[in-house]
Amino acid sequence: MEMQQFQYDNKIVRNFIYASIVFGIVGMLVGLILAFMFLFPNVTSGIPFLSFGRLRPLHTNAVIFAFVGNAMFAGVYYSMQRLLKARMFSDLLSKLHFWGWQLIIVAAAITLPLGYTTSKEYAELEWPIDIAIALIWVVFGVNMIGTIIKRRERHIYVAIWFYIATFVTVAVLHIFNSFELPVSAMKSYSVYAGVQDALVQWWYGHNAVAFFLTTPFLGMMYYFVPKAANRPVYSYRLSIIHFWSLIFIYIWAGPHHLLYSSLPDWAQNLGVVFSVMLIAPSWGGMINGLLTLRGVWDKVRTDAVLKFFVVAITGYGMATFEGPMLSLKNVNAIAHFTDWIIAHVHVGALAWNGFLSFGMIYWLIPRMTKSKLYSEKLANFHFWIGTLGIILYALPMYVAGFTQASMWKQFKPDGTLQYGNFLETVTQIMPMYWMRAIGGTLYLLGVFVLVYNIVKTVKQGSAIQDEPAEAPALAVISPNRLKGEKWHAWLERKPVRFMIYTTIAILIGGLIQILPTILVKSNIPTIAAVKPYTPLELQGRDLYIREGCVSCHSQMIRPFRSEVERYGEYSKSGENVYDHPFLWGSKRTGPDLAREGVPGKPFNGGRDDVWHFNHMYDPQSISPGSIMPRYQWLIKNELDNSTLQAKMEAMVTLGVPYSKEEVANALKISEEQAVKIEARLLANTDIKKAFGTATVPLKDREIIALIAYLQRLGTDTQVKSKK
Repeated sequence: MEMQQFQYDNKIVRNFIYASIVFGIVGMLVGLILAFMFLFPNVTSGIPFLSFGRLRPLHTNAVIFAFVGNAMFAGVYYSMQRLLKARMFSDLLSKLHFWGWQLIIVAAAITLPLGYTTSKEYAELEWPIDIAIALIWVVFGVNMIGTIIKRRERHIYVAIWFYIATFVTVAVLHIFNSFELPVSAMKSYSVYAGVQDALVQWWYGHNAVAFFLTTPFLGMMYYFVPKAANRPVYSYRLSIIHFWSLIFIYIWAGPHHLLYSSLPDWAQNLGVVFSVMLIAPSWGGMINGLLTLRGVWDKVRTDAVLKFFVVAITGYGMATFEGPMLSLKNVNAIAHFTDWIIAHVHVGALAWNGFLSFGMIYWLIPRMTKSKLYSEKLANFHFWIGTLGIILYALPMYVAGFTQASMWKQFKPDGTLQYGNFLETVTQIMPMYWMRAIGGTLYLLGVFVLVYNIVKTVKQGSAIQDEPAEAPALAVISPNRLKGEKWHAWLERKPVRFMIYTTIAILIGGLIQILPTILVKSNIPTIAAVKPYTPLELQGRDLYIREGCVSCHSQMIRPFRSEVERYGEYSKSGENVYDHPFLWGSKRTGPDLAREGVPGKPFNGGRDDVWHFNHMYDPQSISPGSIMPRYQWLIKNELDNSTLQAKMEAMVTLGVPYSKEEVANALKISEEQAVKIEARLLANTDIKKAFGTATVPLKDREIIALIAYLQRLGTDTQVKSKK
């Protein structure tokens, strides 16, 4: 048999590892700063690009796409070459992938703090960067597919199945969720509106977790855990069941993020059913991973790499048990909008993604530098301090979530809310926020220990950039099934067909859920009273998006007695038909704002313009105990109306019924509304004294547009009471 000599490309693996570590520190440091902002809300007061609302999407994007993404690519590039007995298809494509991905991360790090955001969770980046992501993802896919085609190994191993599913599904998710209409170089509007946008976004959002944070890491688990344990995978048959059932079921589960919302009930129920079903394949994978370690548990006691892997797989099992549980409507009614969800997400992120990445790095670097790990003791210290950090992060957030839910829903004997003031909940959970900050500090400290250990390991070794290897050439074999060959074994040597079947499996659920919501108008009944935003309100809404207000405030009142009593009439699907994008939110750090403009109950909006002005200037002076930061630049900044007409024209293209006259006279209409708000503000002695003779009139400042938007919320479907 002819043996062919070739070289594995370790340089690209090394580059992704180093990028993962660097961006991991940056992303986690930003997260830690955000945790301390709950305790000291005005620590960055006066610096717009360091405000909570702008840093929060930077944190999520950095840890997901920079830290975890680079670790994923490192694991994929290392394992794929060895599983396929081939160097990557193209060194040029590998380099283009690496540098392109890093430039995208840098672009995110610049644009998000500057307020360029779509506001869609995990998809906040604006349209030019979205295009760049799609192009670089295609580069990655071509490189991967090319390597599979030129392989020297007849069958593609289970890890490769998960890599294929990752490439196909993330491409589909990103493209469909990123359909947006550009207004300017860094501003666009989602082509979907309201309920449709919410469904597409959480179809994307849930499956970004599934196919960016889960499936590639499962592939890495199937490679690195057997390698580190020197044991074969526990069950090949279970891996087949695990793969196909997981990718088929996962894609249906997105609507469980929108339970009790104005999403049609049939879509909500589909999400619940498939979410509950999801526990079977998820735990099948966990069991396959843990039982691979059978017979080596004594080694786990001393081997830091295996410790990281065990906790990672256990964290995956915990998160994938909790996810289906949270999709049950009675549990979701308690957990949604609370810190319980923050705990759930971080168990998966810190344990599953973080620890699997750390274990992989500790295993890879010595092998790529012809050396031993500098200090096994330091690696074990990292493991224990990281584990303690996860516990101190997650447990307080669970307690905070339970506390929030119980206080929000509590009634007095006379039928009124026990805790009508939302701030009573906030002040109650401050000790849990302190503990979270301590847990996050410990976890980040562990990463610094890893950096020291890896630097010392690299210095004592010598890097192998091109690792020599040899393997027999792949013999030509009949494309038909051989005698006695099982169907899946045959499919494993037909990668193109495998990819087609994978694509079909992931498209079925998405099409069945999304197409009826988009194409069948009766699914989204309209409300005649709902009108498009005025030009000034549209500007205010864009400022609301720019400042990341949706990170802390929801605009979705669920049909619960406690929420209706606190906020007003529950939300209807027809209220959001002109909302590009939707702003329902996923967390209530502050109260819901869906009825903010409606006078009524003490905690149901109806606050005047002066209150909003002062609240933005200094929230604590208006609401003692508030953890909302100051937004004083909104009062100083002049409103930019240069793209106002372009924005309205884009909205017309998207189906918002502005007349030609409204578009043509947008600046005049905006001015007229701004003058009225200015007059109400200047009636206040203190505001008139400060701004009555300012060079830039108050009516031309950003705060006026934001007030206009907030005062509009909920008013279309409500009859205002007389003051």
